[in-house]
Amino acid sequence: MAKLKHHFNDSSLYKLQSVQTLWSGYGEISRFVSPRLNTTFITKHISPPVEQTHPKGWNTQTSHQRKLLSYKIEASFYRQYGALCDEHCRVPQLLAEFLEEQQQIIVLQDLDQAGYSKRKTTVNMAELKLGVRWLAYFHARFLQLDTPDLWPVGSYWHLATRQDEYRAMPEGKLKGAAKVLDSKLNAAQYQTLIHGDAKLANFCFPDNQRTHRLAAVDFQYVGKGVGVKDLAYFLGSCLNSNELFEHETEILTEYFSQLKRALEHYHVSIDFESLQQEWRSLYPLAWADFNRFLLGWSPEHFKINAYMHKQSEIALSSCIS
Repeated sequence: MAKLKHHFNDSSLYKLQSVQTLWSGYGEISRFVSPRLNTTFITKHISPPVEQTHPKGWNTQTSHQRKLLSYKIEASFYRQYGALCDEHCRVPQLLAEFLEEQQQIIVLQDLDQAGYSKRKTTVNMAELKLGVRWLAYFHARFLQLDTPDLWPVGSYWHLATRQDEYRAMPEGKLKGAAKVLDSKLNAAQYQTLIHGDAKLANFCFPDNQRTHRLAAVDFQYVGKGVGVKDLAYFLGSCLNSNELFEHETEILTEYFSQLKRALEHYHVSIDFESLQQEWRSLYPLAWADFNRFLLGWSPEHFKINAYMHKQSEIALSSCIS
């Protein structure tokens, strides 16, 4: 609190509320008020627990170190790349950061105050497409850019950091092909920055319904990858199996249409047809890759459904052929 008061030169600054606790008890997200500046802001206070209490029981040193690194990478993203995100792929701007031993505080713009206060647990197709649009513009913005201070492979489930879960997987074709799937995704010609945890809960919807743009938060697992990894994961957080089968063609068409517009918007010179062909071919592999993680991490997870099985079958066929 003292550091915040000093940084903002406001002795009357105070904590308004606790927004939520961090995953596995690693700290807290809070909202503060600065009367002097007549504004609010968000703090993400990382304070690792003495004893880890992972909801799924993954209380390992590997898990602990991955989480600590993820918060440092999140701060790096906001510090180095947040300002590159415009209104088409909005993110909160970094206001300050403090680091003392294992205690870390990231101070961010309050998106609620900026007009993005709505969170949704379900979406209609128009709302889902706003998320697809955000992803397309974010991917276009960072296409083929070098980002060495972020994760070399984006997404919290990528194989190199999930060996405990891999070992826990049941034997089968997907486990046997896991390294090939991972390699194919990582070796793609067209790479961008992916959010890495682009679930519906991490998107902020606008107060003004005429604003057709979203904002996104939680960049702990941002890093290099193919855009369809984010897309597949986002869709799995929004739609059930029947809806995924029904709307797949429509959504993929929307994503690549928005991606093409976004590349033009950011003046990115690229062979779009080649990019689209590659990423469409990797879409089933993105599903299979996440399926691999879930089978080791939480094999009864509701996201393991008929659509995921179908995409995994397509991916396995492409790996064998």
